[in-house]
Amino acid sequence: DDAQAMARAIMLSGSYMLFDRHRAAPPPETFEQQRIKYETPNISGRMDNLRAAILRPQLRRLTEQCGKWNLRYRVVEVGLRGTPGLTLIDRPQEEGFVASSFQFLLLKKHNEWTPDMIRSVISRCASRGVELKWFGADEPIGFTSKYDSWQYADFEAMPATDRILAGIMDLRLPLTFS
Repeated sequence: DDAQAMARAIMLSGSYMLFDRHRAAPPPETFEQQRIKYETPNISGRMDNLRAAILRPQLRRLTEQCGKWNLRYRVVEVGLRGTPGLTLIDRPQEEGFVASSFQFLLLKKHNEWTPDMIRSVISRCASRGVELKWFGADEPIGFTSKYDSWQYADFEAMPATDRILAGIMDLRLPLTFS
């Protein structure tokens, strides 16, 4: 019956900022008290025998599924290339990757992308059923965060990194997308 211990366990399990979705979670304010959501490392230690048993049969189709993700990635990449104000991340041809999400940048070159403008893009996309994640938000949201969000370790400011994080967007590409 220790709400703070449960909150720490949920954070340690890899919940990121999705802790409020956990069915056994204490009230959300518990994560705010004692700064648990900022000061507890996200270890993501989630593999157990049950998950392994569920995932093991899927390994046979892993190469096929990766191909489907990468195909979706390339379709989105072609569709967005040339969009004014949007910077695509060019991937080297020799790179092997699994494109289960698509990242792009809304970069500040001449201060054209303010945080309010990015929030507006996120909101307008959400109203059309497209959920974008933004790594540059001041507060961590969902699985997105910046190095200064995790306050369990000291850090030095990294202006060049901050510039990229301020504009990096993520779009999940589920295999249900057609």
